[in-house]
Amino acid sequence: MDTPADDAARPPLGIRPDRYPITVLGVLIVAYTFNFLDRQILGILAGPIKADLGLTDSQLGLMGGLAFALFYTGLGIPVAWLADRWSRTWIMTGALTLWSGFTALCGFATGFWSLFLARMGVGIGEAGGVAPAYSLIADYFPKTHRARALAAYSFGIPIGSALGILFGGLIAHAIDWRAAFIIVGLAGVAFAPIFRLIVKEPKRGAYDEPVNAPAPPLAEQAPAAPPPGAVALLLRKPSFWLISLGAAASSVCGYGVAFWLPSFFERSLGMSLVDRSLFLGVITLVGGVIGVWAGGWLGDRLGPKRPAAYLLVPAGAFLIALPCFFLAIQSQSLALAFFLFIIPQGLNLAWLGPVITAVQHLVPVAQRSVASACFLFVNNLIGLGLGTWYFGAVSDALTPRFGEESLRYAIYSGLVFYLVASALFIVGSRRLKHDWVA
Repeated sequence: MDTPADDAARPPLGIRPDRYPITVLGVLIVAYTFNFLDRQILGILAGPIKADLGLTDSQLGLMGGLAFALFYTGLGIPVAWLADRWSRTWIMTGALTLWSGFTALCGFATGFWSLFLARMGVGIGEAGGVAPAYSLIADYFPKTHRARALAAYSFGIPIGSALGILFGGLIAHAIDWRAAFIIVGLAGVAFAPIFRLIVKEPKRGAYDEPVNAPAPPLAEQAPAAPPPGAVALLLRKPSFWLISLGAAASSVCGYGVAFWLPSFFERSLGMSLVDRSLFLGVITLVGGVIGVWAGGWLGDRLGPKRPAAYLLVPAGAFLIALPCFFLAIQSQSLALAFFLFIIPQGLNLAWLGPVITAVQHLVPVAQRSVASACFLFVNNLIGLGLGTWYFGAVSDALTPRFGEESLRYAIYSGLVFYLVASALFIVGSRRLKHDWVA
């Protein structure tokens, strides 16, 4: 267990104290990049895996969603409970090692069940990778910069997704799909000790103390035990449910489309593995980074004066994203589709900074890890667990009528979830100020 005596009382040698929070954020972004790289690589490898192991779209959807989400969501809350009481940095180090190791094991799968179980292992590891990071960032950055810091952390989503698409496709083309899993998995295992060496445990809630309190020290301190009842507190707040279900609705479409777009490009547009890796990788990276940062910037600019803005910003983004996605899927021109996809790709991720910031302020400081885990439980159990399976199941159901084009119509049907997400966020924005904890 971490105590103040276990770690240095200042940043690692060579890192300036005033730059240290930025350094920590950078390392957390790299860890989150591995998180999404290992999570999303299955999408670009779906074609080769389906051909090699003889799987259906529904089975691939289960492995991309339920296999991962089952333990990822179920273990997230108890792991976060532990993170509110023990070292978040040690928990994240162990989690990074675990999910990366299971990613490598995916390369040894021989059929549906062996790959399903390996993906479950990835989900078990990633259960400890996000909620503790949200809590760490909230303790390293003041309220006025928190949405942007959380948005910057969320860069790991488009960067990791893009690298998973790019590296997965290129390695599979050069060697095979098994090598892609093994190489990216072992890279994450190698990064884990570097993460632990650099990231120190900050004082909890230092930036949430009274304005005239002394500046928070960088020395690690033993965390105070959080007050009981974090889950019960959230369950009584309507805004928590509206935020979580709104994010989950958007994630059904977000995760589902992200997983199946490589297969759509192959079946409907006839793109090769390398071409669709490059095409989708650039879209994911450029659009995602711009969208994540824009959402965080708007959240910091509008949210401190009007908390409702933390939900109204993503609600508007989803309403704009819906027609853009529809037109992009409908386009037969690769050049036009490229630009049309960048817009909704960015808008699809603009919710991250504002919404995660709002969740942090629904509970007292010492309960933030559990609050984040409860939010992630709802978001990922529905969004990730249902999203990839939904599109695969609808595609299988429509195949007798539409053949190779069935995936196109499955994606069309899923866009309605953006309307649901926007409606829930708009209603939630009216309750947010009432449920806010300063």
